[in-house]
Amino acid sequence: MELAVLKALGDETRYAMYRELATSTAAMSAQELADRLGLHANTVRLHLERLREVGLVDVQPVHRGTVGRPQHLYFLGAGAPGLGFDPPAHALLAGLLAALSERMGADTLDAADTGRVWGIEAGRRTRTRSCLRALEAELTRLGFEPAVEPADGEHEGDVRIEFLHCPFRELAEAYPELVCNLHRGLCEGVVDAVGGGSVEEFSTLYDPEPCHVTVGVGYPDSDS
Repeated sequence: MELAVLKALGDETRYAMYRELATSTAAMSAQELADRLGLHANTVRLHLERLREVGLVDVQPVHRGTVGRPQHLYFLGAGAPGLGFDPPAHALLAGLLAALSERMGADTLDAADTGRVWGIEAGRRTRTRSCLRALEAELTRLGFEPAVEPADGEHEGDVRIEFLHCPFRELAEAYPELVCNLHRGLCEGVVDAVGGGSVEEFSTLYDPEPCHVTVGVGYPDSDS
């Protein structure tokens, strides 16, 4: 059995696929793996079947409530070696919590409300009177690498914050409705707690525009 495992991972493509699954906090579809590795989905499926035959990968059909064939999601098999690629414990826990929330029926409103509570607490801790600066600081602290610029074509005084990096991207791709709305609620909470502005627009991972938030600022940007 060990020889079969070594042979399966001896192929460069299968090794790359195994690494993607080992470092992921969520199960992945063949198409997701294909997109990440620049391969055809049918090629990926053939390699996944080989990994499944030797017990390295397992598969679960997921019915999304739509007509047609279920989507198949792949993940490491029970007892499969992590090979040092295991995700950090906090990232794994976040993935498990997101999966649990979805199974318990949490929706976008629940996610936004939870994020808003977090954002309000962050806003209350800040020393600035500018909701924009408070939001930028919190987004920076969380690792979003915010880029602040005037919002083109919006009301005068509106400011657009682009998210150059999303620390939750992997989770957001697996649970976009929950994770993106959690982020939206967080932004709204910070702005509401500090005051002087409002979130006018929030573009998520599943919207056509790049992820960003537009804040309408009600007074000049100044610190106390």
